[in-house]
Amino acid sequence: MSPEPLPPVAPDVLAEAVEQLSARLRKKLDAAIAGCAEHAVRAADGSLDVRFGEDALVTLRPGPSGAVTEAGQAVCTCLLAPRCLHRAAVLGAAPIADADGCADTDRDTGTAPEAPEPTAGPAAPPRADSVAASTPASAPVPGPSASTTPPLTPAQVRAATALWEVAAEALSAGVTAGGAVVQAELLRAAHTARLTGLPRAEAAALRVVRGLRAARERGRGQRLGDLTGAFRDLLSGAALLASGTAGPGETGTARRAYGQGGSLRAYGLCREPVLSATGYGGVSTHLVGPDGSRYTISDVRPGGLARARGAGSASVALGGAVLDHAGLARGGLRIVGATVSPDGRLGAGRGVNATPLRGVDWSEEPASALFAGPVGEAVAAALDAGSPEAGGPGAALLGCDVEVVGPAGEYLVVRVAGGGPLLRLGAAHPHPELPHTANLRRIAEHPGLALRVLGRPDLDRAATLRPLAVGPVPGEAHTLRLPEEWLGRADLGYDRLQGSHFPRGAGDSGTIAPAATVPDPLADAPLWRVRRLLETGVAGGRRAVAEAGRGTDAAGLLAPLRRAGLGGAAQLAAALTAEADRRPRDAFGRLTDASADGYARAWLASAVHLAAAERSLVVASWS
Repeated sequence: MSPEPLPPVAPDVLAEAVEQLSARLRKKLDAAIAGCAEHAVRAADGSLDVRFGEDALVTLRPGPSGAVTEAGQAVCTCLLAPRCLHRAAVLGAAPIADADGCADTDRDTGTAPEAPEPTAGPAAPPRADSVAASTPASAPVPGPSASTTPPLTPAQVRAATALWEVAAEALSAGVTAGGAVVQAELLRAAHTARLTGLPRAEAAALRVVRGLRAARERGRGQRLGDLTGAFRDLLSGAALLASGTAGPGETGTARRAYGQGGSLRAYGLCREPVLSATGYGGVSTHLVGPDGSRYTISDVRPGGLARARGAGSASVALGGAVLDHAGLARGGLRIVGATVSPDGRLGAGRGVNATPLRGVDWSEEPASALFAGPVGEAVAAALDAGSPEAGGPGAALLGCDVEVVGPAGEYLVVRVAGGGPLLRLGAAHPHPELPHTANLRRIAEHPGLALRVLGRPDLDRAATLRPLAVGPVPGEAHTLRLPEEWLGRADLGYDRLQGSHFPRGAGDSGTIAPAATVPDPLADAPLWRVRRLLETGVAGGRRAVAEAGRGTDAAGLLAPLRRAGLGGAAQLAAALTAEADRRPRDAFGRLTDASADGYARAWLASAVHLAAAERSLVVASWS
């Protein structure tokens, strides 16, 4: 019999369970967590039992939300309960629940918990039955202004300071020493931040905890670079909040309040499958309004890959609309009584009504405007937005006409029409059960093919676009031949391109540079040495960074940076290694300054500088 998956556990419940352990039991916690999830069995009353020998049985009884949100929902039969190792181990083996996962949703009034920010995976689970909107800079978005946003309270500053201190200690420990006790301290500080009204800081802390768990478990798809970015976001946000000078929006919102947005029209652009590392799956359909505003209707729920594959043809749950997502991607909606949140999301309450509209081709307004501007300006605007979700599901899409060059490893190399730069097209969702990769491989078999591409720029890689849909280029002979009912576009995550969709004969690709000559300023720059140093600190902690800054390793790190003209990066890296190695002791060998504050600040300075330098090179690669 296969073991039952453990239910998610609220962060404060796990933090409290670890805090109750004695120092002796805390040393045994990581060993007790390993493997205990494999012994979970479903009881007759629906609870989950995990047995430890003959005398201890831990029982989990999740609440209506499916998560363990109260201490009384996790009990143990041993004599030390609830301060026992068994109970803490089972809670520590369970996944961390989203802080808003148990909040009630008021669909009638149009309020909802804020969707969790992305974790490890292609996309985070946006809120089900919601519409995410991205409005142009000229369009006013209802919400609090800077003048009406209240300053941080003393309690918020204290909570942010405590979160900074705990995060600094976790960074100093690294993955190797970042076990359950360190994670519990982060969860405790994150819960305190939420109670004081800092949900964004809490979400950043939860991402770090999940990243630490995945790294220690060597989970599939886990990337050390993702955990490094999570630490950077957590430390930078906590430092800003702790200073008391955080601007409006830095605290985040726990619940999203909706205001009246009137009526609007939206036309389908494409749809994409959504997969999350936390087990969510579904579909997001992108739309555009007559004024260029972009929206996303999402249907994402627990279910993983099967849910993502099947949701592409699921009905649209918005105002009684009779379209499914496949029809909406090539159709449109007229929405009456729309409710709009400060970040542009539209609610799906009882007062919202939606009726289908005729779809528009990509060559017609307003969709054609997406393919009219220079790609370099569009990428620069996306980077200037500066939001944590810039590369997520709600990011502005980029459209361009390209000519296929050919395959280059896992990418498809194309050249932007009109003598533009060479780009790499990579699968938006590389899961083998989804058709993204297969479609790109088939396109790569036709060099010289003229293609209209709509996708999301990968802001972490040079000249890389993650295409969501493709279509024929108007007026070009050597282009796609799609069925009429597809309305001039193919959704790469759901539609499968066949041989009949391509023109016969090979196109003239003699004037196109080979794929091997694609410039990559990000790969050519020695900034990877700084990135490796930062990731070394995340993996091995402060001691590993100190070792990297000694002897010949220091020369190999700093000299190439200075030769490349990256003196600022070299100076910050040298300061980081020096601070990591600074451990002053008294005459008896005791540490006189055991704080990790200075080390965390040096690490953060280098990480922020690296992110800015890399993004500058990314912008340059699109021009």
